Amino acid sequence: MSKIEKLVEKFLTIPKDLTWEEFSKVLNHYGYFELKNKGKTGGSRRKFINEKKDRDVIIAHKPHPQNIVKRYIIEQVIEKLDL
Repeated sequence: MSKIEKLVEKFLTIPKDLTWEEFSKVLNHYGYFELKNKGKTGGSRRKFINEKKDRDVIIAHKPHPQNIVKRYIIEQVIEKLDL
């Protein structure tokens, strides 16, 4: 089993310790690429765009000060990706 397959398996268990980097890798695996928002009002909101799926977008807030993604965000992404 490859590293990304193990990471996806972890992601699907809705872990309490998923880091932002791991979250980004999973979305990248499914064709979504992070677009950092520009400007003063962008804050921690990040867009992940899938160019292959008619510019499908997933928006998530980068966690701070800890680097752990909230469970509800993982659940919403799992539902959107239909996994």
